[in-house]
Amino acid sequence: MTFSDNVTILEKDNKTYYIIGTAHISADSVKEVEEVIDAVKPDTVAIELCQARFDAKMDADRWKKLDIFEIIKQKKFLFLLSSLAMGAFQRRIGEKLGVQPGAEFFAAIEKAKEVGADLVLADRDIQATLKRTWGNLGFFKKMNAMSMLVGSLFSGDDMEITKEQIEKMKEKDQLAEMMSEFATENPEIKKPLIDERDEYLMSSIEEAKGKIIVAVVGAGHVPGMKTHFGKTIDKEKLSELPKPSIFPKVAKWIIPFAVIGLIAQGYFNQGFDTFETMIYAWVIPNSVLAGLFTIAAGAKIPSIITAIVGSPITSLNPLVPLPIFVGYVEAKFRRPTVNDCEQINDDVKDLKGFYKNQFTRVLLVALASVLGSGLGGMVGISWLLWIS
Repeated sequence: MTFSDNVTILEKDNKTYYIIGTAHISADSVKEVEEVIDAVKPDTVAIELCQARFDAKMDADRWKKLDIFEIIKQKKFLFLLSSLAMGAFQRRIGEKLGVQPGAEFFAAIEKAKEVGADLVLADRDIQATLKRTWGNLGFFKKMNAMSMLVGSLFSGDDMEITKEQIEKMKEKDQLAEMMSEFATENPEIKKPLIDERDEYLMSSIEEAKGKIIVAVVGAGHVPGMKTHFGKTIDKEKLSELPKPSIFPKVAKWIIPFAVIGLIAQGYFNQGFDTFETMIYAWVIPNSVLAGLFTIAAGAKIPSIITAIVGSPITSLNPLVPLPIFVGYVEAKFRRPTVNDCEQINDDVKDLKGFYKNQFTRVLLVALASVLGSGLGGMVGISWLLWIS
């Protein structure tokens, strides 16, 4: 049997592995997955999904189950917004090419049923991947990653990408060049997001039962997976969550103590007039920027007032998070419905869609309050230092 260069064939211990490198938004990838499985009749089909991602893709009613208050309370609004932003970017490209993102996985699942093959979810749990990736980034790298996500929403319908460009991304020479460049520019991201998953995926696929195994993975993983073929991989170690650093816990109290110390110093050294000026120096930037950011997010007036009043106070008390209050108020007045949840995939394709959907609007307002308050705090401290 002869297959395209997108199919890598590996053999070991009387087992044959057909690794199909796909583009997650390619109709040709879907067709190739179906053809390979039909041709080799595998004992097992492995796909680049973990249980959580598989459940999310297979659960058509997952959006109905979202609880806006729980998301805000558990501080998961940033994670959800990030996931939606990445999904929106893929869906926009998919729509231009007439294919659903991840359609090759659905094709593999259906074909596995047809030929009676076992299905293996070969990827590492998404939470472990995200937490290991996030934990590997410094502050400025985290800010850069967030700006890239936000920037993807502004690309809108002006973004042009062709079917030929998608398929070219699967060519091995082009792929190797892209991965080398990515590794040079973002080593902190590449290791947990790609390299570790290359190891994990290859190990899971080798553990699969049967003599013929078909694996469906993103083309970007194939070169790395080949380098780990036949090696012993400690999957438990790769799944360990990073130990929480003590620095963030300490750092969040440094600012309040520094602010209080500066204001107290101004009072004792220069009297009440300076004390009053320093209070203004802290309150004004906190309130103004938190208010402006929530206005930009399209918040309701009560939410804007909550951000303005709450920012100078919550910035001095890390135990009282501003986005919980602002998000709760916004949700109470906006009252997102089950229908809003069901419409998330249809609405959230660009920044305009995030504003249109009542559910995601609440999340945007909560996030905006954090960003405005954080920036206001930095301006306030700079002002205090200048006065003192």
